[in-house]
Amino acid sequence: MFYVIDGSLRVLLGEAITVLSAGDFLLVPPHTPHAFAAAPGCTADVLFTFTPGMARFDYLRLLGRVMRGEAGFEEIKASSERFDNHYVDSPAWNAALAAG
Repeated sequence: MFYVIDGSLRVLLGEAITVLSAGDFLLVPPHTPHAFAAAPGCTADVLFTFTPGMARFDYLRLLGRVMRGEAGFEEIKASSERFDNHYVDSPAWNAALAAG
C-alpha cells in the first residue's frame, strides 16, 4: 500500500502509469508488477505498508548500498526470494523513464 504524504509519485501498476499526489492512496494487488519513483522534477514523501509483514529492512539497506555504488543488480537479484521482490521488464515503465 502506498500513501503519498507530500509531493508527487509516479507509479506503474501492471502496465498503467499514473501520478499520485499528496493524500492519494494506492493498493497494489498481490502478484501485480509495479514500480515507483518521484514524479519528474518532484520529490515524494511516501508511507509504504507491506503485508504480509516480513523483514524488509535489509532489502532497503541493500537498495541504499546500490545507490551508493557499493552493491549491484546481481546482489538484488540474489535476494529476490528472501525479500519477495521479483523484477520484471516493463516497456511502459522504461518508456516513461526515458521520457523523463
